[in-house]
Amino acid sequence: MMLAGLCLLLVSAQALVGQQEPLGAETKHLTLTHDLIGLHKNLTSIESITGNEKAVGDFLVSSFQSQGYSVERQYVEKKPDRFNVLAWPGKQKEHAKVLVSSHIDTVPPFYPYKHHKDVISGRGSVDAKGSVASQIIAVNSLLESGKISPDDVALLYVVGEEVGGEGMRAANDLGLKPHSIVFGEPTEGKLASGHKGNLMVQLTAKGKAAHSGYPWLGRSANEVLVKSLAALMELGANLPESEKYGVTTFNIGRMEGGVASNVVAQDAKANIAVRIAEGTPASMKSEITKVINMAVVSFLKDDLEVEDVIEISFPTTGYGPIDIDHDIPGFESMTVNYGTDIPQLNSTVEGQKRYLYGPGSILVAHSDHEMLTEKELEGAVAGYEKILLHVLGKDA
Repeated sequence: MMLAGLCLLLVSAQALVGQQEPLGAETKHLTLTHDLIGLHKNLTSIESITGNEKAVGDFLVSSFQSQGYSVERQYVEKKPDRFNVLAWPGKQKEHAKVLVSSHIDTVPPFYPYKHHKDVISGRGSVDAKGSVASQIIAVNSLLESGKISPDDVALLYVVGEEVGGEGMRAANDLGLKPHSIVFGEPTEGKLASGHKGNLMVQLTAKGKAAHSGYPWLGRSANEVLVKSLAALMELGANLPESEKYGVTTFNIGRMEGGVASNVVAQDAKANIAVRIAEGTPASMKSEITKVINMAVVSFLKDDLEVEDVIEISFPTTGYGPIDIDHDIPGFESMTVNYGTDIPQLNSTVEGQKRYLYGPGSILVAHSDHEMLTEKELEGAVAGYEKILLHVLGKDA
């Protein structure tokens, strides 16, 4: 059953390539598409929850190849079903002046593509396939009009942004040296001037099972976890604030523990996302460790140590607040509270510029009502064109 489903998904992805009609005249070796709505539909219709990006990656590779781009699959963590897609219309990739980039994975669950009048919905329609589609169409438009040359630009679409950023970290091995990078995420058509930092925390509480009628014979991992989480929530209210980014927030994204209501829980765990407004990951780790150590003191009986009742781990290194370039005339600017792949990609050129822009609102991303309009997509194409011409010095 699973194999049949996978085959059907791959066939569907291949069929979508044929549905996207290449339009416009050839630019040398290129036959470029300008079908914004069709491209966005094709991308959004393919489920690509983090870890399952192969089908949408295959679609992108086929689409770029059919338009005459050179394309490279960069396999991530040596897994044949996970790869970044790097495409370039000219003769070079490493020294393209501008890199255009976004991510092709989405959060779960998958919601199918819908298009009613001018409203488009579905998982990834905003975050971030709206950016991917409008970026590609913007580049194609500028190439066909001759406003930029094929060697000016390369496009990179990565996996894994929603969970740890392993795709963009792998992209550091590509040896790209652009003087400017344009990242795509939902920014309501504004230039983001910065975003909060990010730190992931995992708590694993360790209890001792017992009959619920005799709880003193055991130690409830659920109680250990609840007290630790309460301490974190209180910590969030007492951390320094930032004039630019506001307050640091803690989100308890996932919790699980115990086996039954009449059994003292032996195991419990939780995953927390911290959005850092002020400070560094190192200082945040120190504060988190300190308050949790204090929260579990009452459980430290019979010579138990903190490590015997709760384990604190940080699955990623994290990063502090990220300032982003936003010096292009004609755009409003905004700060955002979400994280991006920007800190995962090392700077390879002195003074490298980095911009963050895209259609749609983050306020509907990750929700069951993720949606944007045709007008927002079309506006993003114009916005990306303006950004690219500016960073290439061709907007005069």
